[in-house]
Parts: sequence; structure tokens; C-alpha cells
Amino acid sequence: MKLTRGRLPGLLLLLQVFAAKVLAHQGCKNGHSTSAGDCCDLCPPGYGVTVPCGLANTKCEPCQESVTFSSVASTTEPCRPCLQCPGHVPVQDACTPTHDTVCATSCPRGHYLPPANGSEGNGLCLPCQLCPEGYGATRPCGPSADAVCQKCPEGYYSEVKSASEACLACQRECGENEVMIQACSPLSDTLCMEKELQILKRTEGETRKTFPKRTPLLDSEGSVPPNSSTSEFVPPLAEDNSKNIIPVYCSILAAVVVGLLAYVAFKCWTTCKQKHQLAKARAGEMATSPEGEKLHSDSGVFLDTHSLQEHRPLSKVHKVEPRLYANLMPHKQEEVEQLLQTPAHGKDWRCLADHLGYEEETIAAFGRGEAPAHTLLSDWSAKEGATLDALCTALVAIERVDVAENLNAPAEVSSVV
Repeated sequence: MKLTRGRLPGLLLLLQVFAAKVLAHQGCKNGHSTSAGDCCDLCPPGYGVTVPCGLANTKCEPCQESVTFSSVASTTEPCRPCLQCPGHVPVQDACTPTHDTVCATSCPRGHYLPPANGSEGNGLCLPCQLCPEGYGATRPCGPSADAVCQKCPEGYYSEVKSASEACLACQRECGENEVMIQACSPLSDTLCMEKELQILKRTEGETRKTFPKRTPLLDSEGSVPPNSSTSEFVPPLAEDNSKNIIPVYCSILAAVVVGLLAYVAFKCWTTCKQKHQLAKARAGEMATSPEGEKLHSDSGVFLDTHSLQEHRPLSKVHKVEPRLYANLMPHKQEEVEQLLQTPAHGKDWRCLADHLGYEEETIAAFGRGEAPAHTLLSDWSAKEGATLDALCTALVAIERVDVAENLNAPAEVSSVV
């Protein structure tokens, strides 16, 4: 096709404009330019694109702290939302405008994270199961699996509650010079004691002490009296006391037992006295009836008004410390856990967990363990405000008065024993 001379200058002008735009586009460092041929501005890290480069230049806005971020310089990338770590997974690095949140790769100590494709995989860290005394962990609690407990077989024992400790092998037999006091059991190792105590027994090869010769008495003239003897003075030999070791040993044991009994009696007396004063102080704060009337305090102790008035200043000076569930005796915790395992009036540990504020997913996770009531109370006792009064209030609210009464009973029993 032939071009006329009138159209040729216009076509050359269009080619020059197009070539200028191509050269301008190739001259931009980021390789992007506007429709007018200007190089596009890059939004630096920490800033996101609100209007991409096109007809006009790029428009940027700063990302919000702990909300959005942008880690690259771009002409098209906006600010992206920060990542939220699931469940109890701790945050290793917090989100900033220039980088995203970094979550820790494992749960805190004493917790594990079930697999995401498992029945418990909700992205929540769950508390590890504690194997009680007499049980060992055949599989310790790890980052992604709970502990598996098994009763210690014959010849093995475990004296601690642990989610990782296995049963230990018992000492097979005592030595030649030892006697067995207690055989091995799942709760304790073999106990041995030496047959003979080296108290009054003389070691072999020990020489007897030599005594100096007795100097003979001289008369006034300096001569030896005729009736005096110049022979060596030999004291009587000491009797061998090795045969008396057993009576001495029995006496020492008797003294130790008497001392222990005296210590236990003193501790019981001190505990009873402190508990009695505490009960009087509490009742003194609630006393409103006339003098001589019997009052019933929360602990179930009946006191008269005259005794309450005597100890009233004590309640004002000393503040009663709250009783924590974690300080409760282990055997009493086991009784409470067994009662909660057995439903009464349709109420069991699940109702208690719901009343204490646990979510349904967490309650379901507790239920899949071997001892859900123990897992619930162990997790709750680590929280702030986990007192016996709070637990009793929750038990009464779910109509488990029997468990609340059992929870309060040990304080009275332990003070007497």
C-alpha cells in the first residue's frame, strides 16, 4: 500500500511519541510507568497501595500497628491483615507495619498441640495428663501428643505425679550386711538398713590403751616401804560391748519414735488452736444476735457471743488468707475428683466446667482424657482466684452440695489427726 505525502508526517509523529513512551517505560527502575509516561512511585515496606499506578501515580497509606502490614516495596500490594496465633500458642514476634506475626512452634510447658487433622485438632494447646503415683508415662507428653499412663508392673515403682517420668526399676535385693525393712511396691522402692550399727563396736586390729606404771610411795627417808609393791598397775579389762548393740539400737529407735510422736502432737495442738481462733474471728464479724446466743459460722462451729466478743479485735487486725485449691491435700483432691466423675442429679464435672466459664470445645477435649475431672481441676487451680470458697460456691450452684461438704470435711479431720 502506498502512503501519500500528506499522511507520512503524521505517521512519523505517532511513531516518535510511541518510541518516547517505550524508552521512558524501559528507563523506570521498577518497570512501571503511568499512561503519560512517568515512572510510578513504589510504596515502601510499612505502606500499602490504595490506588495502583495507571492513569495517575501510585497512592500509598501507612499500615496500622498490630493490625496490618506490608513487607515489600510495591506499586500494587495493599496492607494485609496480621496473623492471629491460634489457641494457647504463644507469640514469638509481634506484628509490626513491616512484618507479620511470628507464632511459636510449640505450646507452653505442660501443654501439647493436637494434629490439625485429628479429632482434637482445633488449633488449641491442651494441658498434659499427669500420671499419678504408682503410674508411669509409657509415652511422655510431647509437642503434638498427650501422655499415656500405665500402672507400674511388678518390680517397678513411681513416687511422683508426672506427664513424662516413666516407672523406675526397684532395687532387687539388699546387701549382705543389710536387712530389708519394706519390700518394693508400685508407690515406693525397696528400703534396706544395715544390720549392725558401729556405735560401741571396736574395729579389728585396734590396740588396747597402755597405762603408765604406778609410782611406789616413798617413806620419809626416801626408801620404799616393805609392804608397797613396785609391780605394774594393770586396770581391769573392759567388757566387750558388741553384744549390747541391739538394746542400744532399740533405745535409739524408741527415742526417735517418741520424738516424732511429740512433734506430731505439738503440730496438731497448734493447728487446732489456730483453727479455733480463726473460727471465732470469723464468727465475731457476723455476730448480730444478743449475748449468750449460739451462732453457726461457715465452717460449722458453734460459738457463744461472749467468746466472739473476746476475739473480735483479732479479726480486725489479722486478715484471713484465702484457701487455695492447689494447697489441698492430694488424697482429698482425689476424693473430690472421684465424686465429680460420678453424676448426681444429672450433674457431674461437665456442669462444673461450664459454670466455671470453660467453652464447649475445651470441655469436650477434657472429656477425651482418662481423668477429665482431674484435668479440669488441675487447669482451673492454676488460674487466679482458684480458692476453695469459689469452688464450693460453684458446686452449690450446680446442686452438688455433697461434693462441697466433702471438700470442707478434711479441714476438720486433718486438724484432729
